[in-house]
Amino acid sequence: MNLPSEGYSGGVPEFPLPRPKAREKALWRLIWTYPQAVAWAREPWRWETVAMYVRWKVRAELADATAADATAMRQLGDQVGLTPAGLKENGWCIAVDEVGQARTVAAEKVAPAPPSAPVRRLRSMPGGGA
Repeated sequence: MNLPSEGYSGGVPEFPLPRPKAREKALWRLIWTYPQAVAWAREPWRWETVAMYVRWKVRAELADATAADATAMRQLGDQVGLTPAGLKENGWCIAVDEVGQARTVAAEKVAPAPPSAPVRRLRSMPGGGA
């Protein structure tokens, strides 16, 4: 499945785990803008696993996080397609926005260079003073 590089713009489901922290809610909203969310939106059975990824990622961000916390986060990231290995495992590919890239390149070629700031020179004072 090709996922759009511009990401997902649909609705964000409610966080499915109990007692979410503010950081979990913020990260949940953020990852629902990722291209992978297009696939998740079609697979509600996967939402709890995505939420577990969010919970473990928040835990792994803490100063006292352990290697086990980071491992759990990475493994869940693989399952939900948030890593290159996970994209491959799920059969997903993030499509390149070739039209958008061409538009950017064309705009850069057409756009005039910004005017340079005038150069100001100081005159030296007679007798060598500043």
